[in-house]
Amino acid sequence: MAASLRLRGAASGLRYWACRRQQPAGARLAAVCSRSMASKTPVGFIGLGNMGNPMAKNLMKHGYPLIVYDVFPEACKEFQEAGEQVIIYAIRILGLESCLMVASAIVFGYVKLYEITDIPGRYRDGAAVERKATERRVKKGSLLIDSSTIDPAVSKELAKEVEKMGAVFMDAPVSGGVGAARSGNLTFMVGGVEEEFAAAQQLLGCMGSNVVYCGAVGTGQAAKICNNMLLAISMIGTSEAMNLGIRLGLDPKLLAKILNMSSGRCWSSDTYNPVPGVMDGVPSANNYQGGFGTTLMAKDLGLAQDSATSTKTPIFLGSVAHQIYRMMCAKGYSKKDFSAVFQFLREEESL
Repeated sequence: MAASLRLRGAASGLRYWACRRQQPAGARLAAVCSRSMASKTPVGFIGLGNMGNPMAKNLMKHGYPLIVYDVFPEACKEFQEAGEQVIIYAIRILGLESCLMVASAIVFGYVKLYEITDIPGRYRDGAAVERKATERRVKKGSLLIDSSTIDPAVSKELAKEVEKMGAVFMDAPVSGGVGAARSGNLTFMVGGVEEEFAAAQQLLGCMGSNVVYCGAVGTGQAAKICNNMLLAISMIGTSEAMNLGIRLGLDPKLLAKILNMSSGRCWSSDTYNPVPGVMDGVPSANNYQGGFGTTLMAKDLGLAQDSATSTKTPIFLGSVAHQIYRMMCAKGYSKKDFSAVFQFLREEESL
């Protein structure tokens, strides 16, 4: 497939959608476009959660008409009001001539979306949904991008299935958090056929300031898993250091300032500090609401553990971090941001 997203017939496909006015009950797909967007290829965007919502908005800001989907219908509402022409359908996204599917959740965009009404309780089981999705017909020439975080081996399996259908699959997990998603400064780690990277980069560059080609399919997932394992370890270390300093009589803001001008500085200390009152605009300033959930971190650490086992790689600190986040999930922290490990440590010491 050429590294271009302006495939033949895209505009006529968009007009076809614009002419359909009936709205089925319970529809969960929203096509969002304006007259100014009509010249660009429609983009399918799957998953409008904390990360997906601002990512989709940044695509709109760059003039791309969207067809959005989320398992929660209310997530589509603000997109329904965003364009001059808005159409809602519970039909296949793949009816469009060209459609980039960005799965910010674990559900792939090339599935018949109206047939999937829920997501497995355990995110690691999402691979089953993705395998089921490959049973559907994918339009030849489509470019499918998965921005979720899954096992690299699963990405490789999916790429083979999609290739049989004449389409292209690339894994492109993201890093940077909700703040970077809003500002369009995410980092994308992309795995796939190098000749197709330019086409993916064209879209991903609308949502991120760093779009890095990592190698073959699965290498994007590998990079993301390594990054998140290090992030979890550094967040635990920052929380322990801050907690110890507070117990030794240091003011937390002063300690954070010292750490951030010293060799202990890291993203967890200077950008996402876990101690309430040290920084504004981070989850620790809002009772650890929003951000990157503890459940998701535990899931990613599980992927790292599985990869380490399969490659016989020792990850001593990674294994301990996995145990800590699993313990947090068991003790009621599952819906809080992963930086709540500081609160977890404080409560554990009082027992």
